[in-house]
Amino acid sequence: MDIDQESYNEIEQLIHSDESPVGIDAKKTHIIIIHKLMQIEQRLEALENAPE
Repeated sequence: MDIDQESYNEIEQLIHSDESPVGIDAKKTHIIIIHKLMQIEQRLEALENAPE
């Protein structure tokens, strides 16, 4: 996967946590992932239901 540096830095800032031993906020990370998956699902449903 090729991610441009600006996007990489933005994502890194969103999920970073100094309080976590692994350096990321796991809850926030999962919320972002689930939110994006829901957006993808909505787009797929819209495409499936679009008139041909």
